[in-house]
Amino acid sequence: MAFDLILRNARLANGDAARAGVDIAIAEGRIAAIAPRVSGDGESVDAGGRFVSPGLVESHFHLDKARILERCAPPRDRRAGDHMKRTSAIKHTFTVEDVYARARDTLEQCLLNGVTHMRTHVEVDPNVGLRGFDAIERLARDYAWGIDLQLCVFLQEGWTNVEGGEANIAAALKRGARVVGGAPRYDPDRPGQIRRIFALAKEFDVDVDIHLDGGHTTHDMDIFLVCELTDRMGWGGRVAIGHGAKYSCLPPAELDALGRRLAASGVAVTVLPATDLFNNGLHMEHSVLRGVADANALIAQGANCSIATNNVMNPFTPYGDCSLVRIANLYANIVQRGSEADLSECFAMLTGRPARILRRQDYGIAAGHPADLVVWNAKTPAEVIATVAQPVMGFKRGRRLFTREIAKLLGPA
Repeated sequence: MAFDLILRNARLANGDAARAGVDIAIAEGRIAAIAPRVSGDGESVDAGGRFVSPGLVESHFHLDKARILERCAPPRDRRAGDHMKRTSAIKHTFTVEDVYARARDTLEQCLLNGVTHMRTHVEVDPNVGLRGFDAIERLARDYAWGIDLQLCVFLQEGWTNVEGGEANIAAALKRGARVVGGAPRYDPDRPGQIRRIFALAKEFDVDVDIHLDGGHTTHDMDIFLVCELTDRMGWGGRVAIGHGAKYSCLPPAELDALGRRLAASGVAVTVLPATDLFNNGLHMEHSVLRGVADANALIAQGANCSIATNNVMNPFTPYGDCSLVRIANLYANIVQRGSEADLSECFAMLTGRPARILRRQDYGIAAGHPADLVVWNAKTPAEVIATVAQPVMGFKRGRRLFTREIAKLLGPA
């Protein structure tokens, strides 16, 4: 039988395949066969016994405001917490070409780090209008060969108190945005914003992804309203929230109860370690709280969770090399998860779990699914996270996206 490509001697993460090399045959962009030894014609690529995973999934990203740090005013001091003000001050200068160029450079780095699916939030506040949406919409078309890019349209700086903002949301949804979100924390009427998000989700039949429950107080969490509206609309499996830093401040019994509530409603949580670690505890001079929710604890109660990058090189997160694996390693350190099982779950929060948030029915290494694959310089998912392993090569629908040469020590002359 003729195949377009056979990836040989791959190590998978399930069953006997975790111990023995298998071949993955690809035809017309999809996985045609998985077996210990596939016979057939076609290009042959040796994985060298390395771990092979599906492509990574970035479930919460901001391509439109990546790489703007050098254009923003410096913070008043290192504990100022004025990230929103510094970012907002330059958004009126964004052009379609500017956003496109910054987002393109960021997206290409994500591809080189093994990402093949992404949900990116796009701001349409009146001070930027639809310029960012225009740019990212075009980027999604231009890079469809390498990544499936899903757009979540939202207002960052307020909603109920911002004239013209909802009109921009509706315009983007009419143009095909498949997710609607917001940031209630920056709205004087938090419940009002959340209810408007759900109303629009129902009107346009789109998913919901809200920036929620940032901060460190736990008496005023908005997650319960989100769960209530999800139940009322029957939107289970179609709702996610990003951040959830307040959940890191809950005692274990309350965190477990929250996990069960999330599971019952079908509301997912995306943890954003780099941003939440940088932004939380600014009011503290010592014994600073981490502000990163323990997603493993929520998962243990049946909830679905993911780990994502959020920002790269802007005032909210002045770091980033677009390595999602590095973000997961940071998360594991913060929440002190180091066992094989915990680290494997961390890898699942970069793959199968966020794929569920994006509602990908054809995700994963199985016959008939798109051949979106990454070969890692490691033998197991846990080792990838523990060592911040490099991806050796990646494929999108069977087409090779990148290769990376492994460094070799040359030794003495």
